[in-house]
Parts: sequence; structure tokens; C-alpha cells
Amino acid sequence: MRRLQLYIQNQRVDLFKDESVSLTQTIKNVKDLAKVFTEFTQTFSVPASSVNNKIFQHYYNFNIIEGFDARIKVDARLELNDLPFKIGKISLQGVDLKNNLAHTYRINFFGNTVNLKDIFADEELSALTFTSSFNQDYSYSNVLNDLQATTYGDICIPLITHTDRMFYDSSNNNNVYGNVYPASGLGLANGINWNEFKYGVGVLAIINAIESKYNITFSDDFFYNANPNGLIRLYMWLHRKSGAVEVVGQVNPVYTLLQDLYTTNAQLNVSSVTNGAITINAVDVTTGNNPFFWSFQYMTIGLTPTVTNEKYGLQVLRNGTIIAELNNVEDVQTLTIPAAQILNNRTYTFQFTSINNIAFAANNIVITINAIKNFTSGGGGISNEVDVYKNLALFQTNQFSEFNISQQIPKMKVIDFLSGLFKLFNLVSYVENDIIVVKTLDDYYASSTQVYNIDKYLDTTKSTTNVALPFNQINFQYKGLKSFLANQFNELTNSGWGSLGFTLDGNIYDAPSEPYKIEVPFEHFMYERLYDAGISPSPSTTVQWGYSVNNNQQPYKGEPLLFYRVIQEDEDTIRIRDEATGGISDIDTYSIPSNSLNLNTTQSKYNLHFQNEMNEYLANEPNTLVAGNNPLGFTDTLFETEYKAYIQGVFAESMRLTKVTAYLPMKIYYNLGLNDLIEINQQTYKINSLTTDLTTGKTEFELLNNIIL
Repeated sequence: MRRLQLYIQNQRVDLFKDESVSLTQTIKNVKDLAKVFTEFTQTFSVPASSVNNKIFQHYYNFNIIEGFDARIKVDARLELNDLPFKIGKISLQGVDLKNNLAHTYRINFFGNTVNLKDIFADEELSALTFTSSFNQDYSYSNVLNDLQATTYGDICIPLITHTDRMFYDSSNNNNVYGNVYPASGLGLANGINWNEFKYGVGVLAIINAIESKYNITFSDDFFYNANPNGLIRLYMWLHRKSGAVEVVGQVNPVYTLLQDLYTTNAQLNVSSVTNGAITINAVDVTTGNNPFFWSFQYMTIGLTPTVTNEKYGLQVLRNGTIIAELNNVEDVQTLTIPAAQILNNRTYTFQFTSINNIAFAANNIVITINAIKNFTSGGGGISNEVDVYKNLALFQTNQFSEFNISQQIPKMKVIDFLSGLFKLFNLVSYVENDIIVVKTLDDYYASSTQVYNIDKYLDTTKSTTNVALPFNQINFQYKGLKSFLANQFNELTNSGWGSLGFTLDGNIYDAPSEPYKIEVPFEHFMYERLYDAGISPSPSTTVQWGYSVNNNQQPYKGEPLLFYRVIQEDEDTIRIRDEATGGISDIDTYSIPSNSLNLNTTQSKYNLHFQNEMNEYLANEPNTLVAGNNPLGFTDTLFETEYKAYIQGVFAESMRLTKVTAYLPMKIYYNLGLNDLIEINQQTYKINSLTTDLTTGKTEFELLNNIIL
């Protein structure tokens, strides 16, 4: 019999003599991220002895002031045979009374690691902090630049549109919006507007932000740049709402300062302009032959934007304080500021805002200052004089302060994001030296070569062998399958895009439970490679894009979208437009979204499907064979690479679930891992679960045959 000791804040707790403490470990726990940190939780009932009453300060007596605070977990530790076993915390749950006297304190002991749910609570990804370098001014120039980025950084812009369709038609009769063919001499009607695109953020960047915020560390067994699963190329699309980018500027207007003014008429000779600031230094002359004083009449600002039906706003500031403004106006406007608001020795600035980009061609912003020069003597009388200022060059609003990652990231809980990754890649996790070790299940089993022979510790009086089959079928699917092309696929095939219903050899076997569903909380797009509709037969282009609309081709939000980024460099040229200014840019380098890590199967067959599907870029059937009967398709699905080995073993005809009892010595129990093998009668087994009574060493094992497939 082992001696179990419990200490609370270094005070030893009295235990009932027959107190039994059991610890259960199961492979299901390491596969459930929500339970990663729940390494050890035990409920104790301890006597209301004088020692324990002192520790808990007679908690049953609520008249005691500043007694034990049960709302707070306090430090605790467990020892076995006077040796440290577990360090953690306890929480007091309550007190049981008998005959109106305290009898039992009920407490929970938590291992030194805590539940991830407690760490993250209900916080969403938007609570994460990303460095300022992640956030970009949302502008034509920045989007254009980031579309052409050729390195796998923390952010990117993929060819995914949120509202309008992209197509490619080199014929002259299809020079229309959405046609990204770079037409020549056909006007500016074709191309896709720059603000159809949104940023994506790297999955590894999100992981780093989680580590930073919550002061935790994941191992680099899985989360590292060179991971063959291509994590450095895996991004989340920053699509928080359907349609256009939701920016701060839509709620709190962001203003752009007008800076390129120049003087076209300077009769007053009392104002000057520096960096867009007009300073009035009108000094009255009260002495001499021609004394005078200035009397201002008004200031006008005339505005003629280059586009119509686009709302914008203007603020006029005097020494940094707003004195006049226009809000949500369209087209040509004139703002008049009365004389009373025009003062000497003041500086005037002008700033604009808009939801969509607004531009003013050179000389289309006209600021006029009208004043009267009043001569008090000398026969000068009255003189009407005018100063005029205009914008020197094209001026446009920077309508959005920035594309802020935290504000644009999809609405998703941190725990759900991580749990989704764990389901996607069949990951397991455990805590080791304060580091959260993350591995694929296959790597987890492969990381141990330890075999424990327990023949001499077995209780041979009883054991059972059961059918191991836990389910008759396992269904793998994405939660989000309602985007336009994915939904069309579902309707045509009566199956979810990239989904898989697995049974061994296609047979539905008898099992205790119905099909088990593994659903990942992400969107799964079907992408489209563009073909040149202007040529018959239509040749393929190097452009692949995503279309974020529903079956009615209306903007679609869906679930958070993960995609592989594939950089197309020096390929078919496409046209990007700036509707506000009429600007166009023809680019031949861009990032396409993909479900496959690479476009060439000789480099990688890895993809984000569970089921082997047609590749959108190559348009080949999933099981197409080439010379040597080698599959041409992207056959390394999530199921094939992350799930198949384990699940095929579980479904195998020879698999059994064996239950045995053993009395483990401390030297084994202390070191036993769930990925270690158990040897009994020269046969090896994987551990499915084990439950150990810490005071007796009695261990109940559930074991699975160690089948080599």
C-alpha cells in the first residue's frame, strides 16, 4: 500500500484512511485539445478534522470574516511515499454536515497544468495582438503590391473575390468589368477592382500570436516552417463579413489631409500655403499715408470629384479645430464659410473621407478667400480682393486607415481554431516541461520505442477480449460547404466537396454506435481555373481564383476559410483596376488560392481534402494513372496521410480490445506514456486507456493489438 499525502499551501491535509485516488489516461484525451491540460483532476472528500478546519477556516460558518475564499484556487501538491507526484491547485467545492456538525470537505485537485478552456475562456481570434507590420493601408497601391509578393510572409492577398466574378476573354467583344484579360486599345472597361480582394494571414502567425497572448509555448514538432504539410503556405482568409471589407473608416471616418495646394491668384497677399495648410496673416495697417484694415467676406471650397454617386466628406479645420464640414455628399459640391469664422493669424487645413476611394483631378479642388480692404484715409475707399488655391495634382482619399488584422479576422473562438487544426491534421498534444508538445498521431506513436513487459504484474484471474470496432463508419467533412462552386458540386454528386465517409473495404459492419462524424469548423472552397473564352477551343490560363458568393451569387461569409497559397510568377497577365481614378495595372505575378500544396504532383501530392477529389487546376480525375500506374492526382489527402494508418488498424478484422488488470510498480507508472507499448505473453499492444489507483497501483488497461499494416 502506497502512502498518499495531500498538502494545501504547504499544510498537510488529513485524509480518510480508505481514501482512494484514481487517475485515468486515454488516447481520447490527448486527441481532444480541450482536455490537453487536464492532465490530472481528482475529487477528494476529506474529514472535517481540527487540522482541516484550521486550513479551511471553518468554511461552514459564514459569520467568520475574512475566512477561506473558495472562489480562488490555492496551491497544493500530492506526494506518494513522501516523494513528489503532482503539483497543482485545489478548489473547495463545499462542506457536508451531519447532525448540524461539519463532517466532510469536498475539494477538487487540479494538476499544475490547467484546462485550455480556462486559459482561452470564450475569447475570439480578434483578441489576439498582431504586430503593426501586419496591418496595411487598404489602398490600391498596397493591394497591388501585395498581390505580387513572391515570398511566403505572414500576410498575403490571394485571388479570391468577395462579390464580383472574374473571367478571362481575349476577344474584343467582351471588354467588360470582371474580364481580367489585359485588353489593349479597348478603353478601361475591363479588369477587376482592387477592393474585391482581402488579405490572408498565415496560420503559423496566428499560432505565434496565441503563444504570445496567453504565455504558452507549443513545440515545433508540428508547428514549424518546413513542415511537409506546408504550414508556411497555409493561410486564413480575413473575411469577417460578406462582401466588401469592413473597415474602421465605415464607423469612425478616417480622413486624408489635402497637401498639394498652390496659389493661382494672390490679390490679398496676406495668405500663404505650406504642405496644404493655408495660413492667413492679415495685418491691419493703422498708420502711414494709406491706413487700412481687412474685412473678410467668406471662404468657399468648390469640389468636383472624378466619379459620381460616391459619398464623401470634408472637414475644414482652423488651428486643428473643425469649423465647417460636409458629410455623406455626392458629386459636385460647394462649401461656404462665413466671414465671422475667418480670422487673422490662423492656419486652415482641409481633409477628406469616403467609404470608397474618391479622387479629384488637378485643379478640381478650388479654395477661394474673399476679403475687403478698407482704407480709413488717403482716399483709397474699398477694394475687393481674392486669393485662390487649387490642388496641383490628382488627389484621392485614403479612405481606410489600415486593414487591421484583429478587426478583419473571422469571428471564431481561439479554442475552436486550435481544435479545428487538431481535427484537420489528427494532432495529439500533451504537456512536457511546461511546453505543449504537438504531434500528428502517427508521429506520436512513432516517437516512442519503449516496450514494457507486464507479465509478472498481471492479475491473471480475469481478462476480457472484445470487438474493437467503435463505429460502423467515420465521416470526415468541413462545416462550410455552401459557397457557389462547392454547393454546385454537392448538388451534382450528392456528396460534400472534399468529404469522406470511411468504411473498410466499403462494407458497413455491425458496431455499437452509428457513424461517427469528424467535422472541422472551416470553410472549404472549390476553386476555378480560368480559361480564355475568346479562343476556341478555350485554352487554360495560369489564373485560379475563389468566388465567395452563395448559390444566388450574392456575397457569402461562411465559415473561416483556410487555403494554400501558390505563387504564380511571370505567368498569364491579368488586369487590376482602380475604379475611382481610372487607373489600371497589368500584372503577371500573383497568389492563387489552392486546396493542393503544389500544382505539380512531382513536388507534392498533399492537399486539404479528406476525399481524393479532382484537382481544380489540372482538371484531372482523382484516380488518373500515368506510366507505371502512378496516380496523377493529388492523392495525399488528410485521411490518407493523417488518419488512415490508425483507423484502418481499428477497423481491421484482426483487431481486438483487450482488458487486463495489473499492479504496476512505481518505476513503470511514473514513466509510462500512452504511446509506449505493452507486452503480454510475447504480444505487443497499444494503450487505448488506463486507470490507476494511486494508493494500490492497481491499473485497469484497455489495449489494442499492435497491428503493422
